[in-house]
Amino acid sequence: MSLNKVSVDDIDVKGKRVLCRCDFNVPLKEGKITDENRLQAALPTIKKLIADGGKVILCSHLGKPKGEPKPELSLAPVAARLTELLGQEVKFAADPEVVGPNAKAAVEAMKDGEVILLENTRYRAEETKNGEAFSKDLASLCDVFVNDAFGTAHRAHCSNVGVAELVETAAVGYLMQKEIDFLGNAVENPERPFVAILGGAKVADKLNVISNLLEKCDTLIIGGGMAYTFLKAQGNEIGNSLVDDTKLDYCKEMIAKAESLGKKLLLPIDSATITAFPNPIDAPVEVEVYDSNNMPAEREGCDIGPKTAEMFADAVKSAKTVVWNGPMGVFENPTLAAGTIAVAKALAETDATTIIGGGDSAAAVNQLGFGDKMSHISTGGGASLEFLEGKELPGVAAATNK
Repeated sequence: MSLNKVSVDDIDVKGKRVLCRCDFNVPLKEGKITDENRLQAALPTIKKLIADGGKVILCSHLGKPKGEPKPELSLAPVAARLTELLGQEVKFAADPEVVGPNAKAAVEAMKDGEVILLENTRYRAEETKNGEAFSKDLASLCDVFVNDAFGTAHRAHCSNVGVAELVETAAVGYLMQKEIDFLGNAVENPERPFVAILGGAKVADKLNVISNLLEKCDTLIIGGGMAYTFLKAQGNEIGNSLVDDTKLDYCKEMIAKAESLGKKLLLPIDSATITAFPNPIDAPVEVEVYDSNNMPAEREGCDIGPKTAEMFADAVKSAKTVVWNGPMGVFENPTLAAGTIAVAKALAETDATTIIGGGDSAAAVNQLGFGDKMSHISTGGGASLEFLEGKELPGVAAATNK
């Protein structure tokens, strides 16, 4: 997949109608936006298109309306908030069919530098199936297409892939460009030593990522719930810890693969264990630490132990590139967040390029207050995972190559 794409800095949009796909999939509570990180992240691209004199037509999905208009999933609140953030009106085109009389009339009347927002793209059943009719509707509104929604880049939908194929120029916005620069290049062309850290609950979610990163990195660190399947594959007693018995052979294969490629594969040497999973998740727990080779049968590992935290932090110190996806334990519980905090701290203190691959690890880093110390925090969970698997992302592939 070519990662050298036409970006908003390469195009001239003056007087042109620009359809810009953003990620405005924000959490709403009673019609109020409860977290506007995604709106803030979209502003640089939108401001650039306004400043260059484009007629800016914004579109996005929100939630899962499943192809029909659901008033509680309307983008109207987003238009209102963007109006405040941009300091100029963002006109909302309230069409249940997204590209309807309101949208067409609004686009027709636009002056250079004006902004409108279309209704939730998933009001249309074709959107998630990349159906031609909706792609054509979207393309009919614009001269140029800009995709700045990395969060949906791993899906081929009308509003990111279908429309891109029907316009002459499909550029990437600043957010997409940053994701490609960091995530894409970290995996394809890293500055070494390259250390990859994987956590999270399930081995099954990360099968291809583990295999692909072993080929690309110098050291692969595995923590979180998925580490216990690896530890069991090595013959350790893991008590009541999370395990996927169907993946034991796969783990053995990966341990052998690391050895044959001369890569370091680091697994936890000790674990913070508890007797029963906390309910609610942040309830107080009594922790006992055991080495990986002598965990009592009745205990459950829920975080990496202090020796492991130190070993993982040491591995990060000499790195030049670090990619991290997935927490080291049940980080939602203050007592069981120690391992995740230790790794976040190690990344915050290194001079290496540090890349956080979306999802839970992004949430953990931000919650723990280390967000501004990282080189890049990905805005897409599923999309960043597929990037790390070495897969071609349809939303990136559809953009025009330089």
